[in-house]
Amino acid sequence: MYNHIMRLLFVTDARSPISRNWIRYFAERGDEIFIASTFDCEVDFPVKRLEFTPVAFSAAKKRTSAPSSASSRTLSLRTAFRQWFGPLTIPASARKLRAFIKEIEPDIVHAMRVPYEGMLTASALHNLTPCPPFLVSIWGNDFTLHAPSTPLMKMYTRQVMKSADALHADVERDVRLARQWGLGGDKVTLVAPGSGGVRGDIFYPPEELVKAPVIINPRGVRPYVRNDSFFKSIPLVLAKRPDAKFVCSTMRGEAQAMTWARELGIEDAVELMPPVPFERMGEVFREAQIVVSPSAHDGTPNSLIEAMACGCFPIAGDLESIREWITHGQNGLLVDPANPQSIAEAILLGLEREDLRREAAGLNTKIISARGEYGANMKRVAGFYKSLTR
Repeated sequence: MYNHIMRLLFVTDARSPISRNWIRYFAERGDEIFIASTFDCEVDFPVKRLEFTPVAFSAAKKRTSAPSSASSRTLSLRTAFRQWFGPLTIPASARKLRAFIKEIEPDIVHAMRVPYEGMLTASALHNLTPCPPFLVSIWGNDFTLHAPSTPLMKMYTRQVMKSADALHADVERDVRLARQWGLGGDKVTLVAPGSGGVRGDIFYPPEELVKAPVIINPRGVRPYVRNDSFFKSIPLVLAKRPDAKFVCSTMRGEAQAMTWARELGIEDAVELMPPVPFERMGEVFREAQIVVSPSAHDGTPNSLIEAMACGCFPIAGDLESIREWITHGQNGLLVDPANPQSIAEAILLGLEREDLRREAAGLNTKIISARGEYGANMKRVAGFYKSLTR
C-alpha cells in the first residue's frame, strides 16, 4: 500500500491480456479500479466495479475470458462491418458511459485504444463538467488500419485526438501520427509497451541457445497479419531444412490454417497450438530458435518483444514501428510480410547463422532491459498518471 490512492476508470476490452497486464499493476498496488468493458467478461484481480458497456456490436459476443478465434476471412469481414457501422452505435453507448463517469467521479479516465473505446470515451466526456483527465492509448494499427478506413472512423479518430488530455503510444511513430490526427502540441505523451512491458519472471532467456530448428508464429489469426505468406514460406524452408518445425500459436481448429497446411503438404512440420495461458508462454518461446511476426500493420507487438526476451531470433514485417525495436541484420531480420520468399530466406538465414542468433540474443536482452521491462515501465506510467491528476 502507498499513500496516494487513485480512482482509475479504464475503458477497454477487459478480455485482452494486454489490458489485464496493465490494469493488474494498479489493482495490486491498491488503487481503486473501475472498468467499463466493451465486451462482457470477468477479471481475476480486485476491482471496485466492472460495467459491461457494449459498443460497435460487441454485445453480440457471448461472455468469454479471451478474444475469440475466427477465420481470417471472417475477421476481415467483421472488421470492415464494424468500421462502417460501429461508429453509429457510439452516441447511445456514450450515454451509459457518461452516467457511469458521473457516478464514480474517477481521477483519470483511460481509454485503452482509439476504436472504439477512445471514441466512446471522447463522446461520453463531451461538455461534461467537471471533466476528469482523459488519457487514450494507441494500439498498433489504430492509425494505419482503422483511422483512414471510413469517413466516420476518420471523424471520430480526429475527435478523440482533439479531446484527449494525454496520449500513451507503444512506439514513437504513433506520437507523430497522433499530432497529424489532431493531438495538440501541448498535450503530454508517454511511450511504453502496450501491456506495460515484459514480465521478467515469465519471459527470460534459456540457459543455452536452442539447438532444435523450431520456428514460432505467435500472432494468431488477425486480419492484419499475413499468415497466408507465412504458411506459403514453410515449403520453401523445408526444401532446404526438412528438419524444421513450425509452431503456430492459438491456431488449433482454425479452418484456414488447417487448409493451408493440408494443401501445401506441410502438416507433419506444423503444430497448430491451442490458446496457451499467458503465464506459460515463456516456456513455449524458450523452446524456439526463431519467432516470426508477419504483420502488415503494427505498433509494438507484445508477443514479439516477449519472444525476444526469451532468446528467440526475431523476423518481422519491415514496418516503421518495428524498426524502433529491430535493426535489420543486427538483432533480427525485417522482411516483406506479403512475400513468402522473403520470409523463407530470413528463416533459413536465421537457422544457418548461430553466430547471428547468439549476437542478437545478447543485444535483445539489453534492449528489453533498457526499454521493455514491465516493472520499470509501470512505475513510469504511475508517475504519468499522478502528473495528470495534478
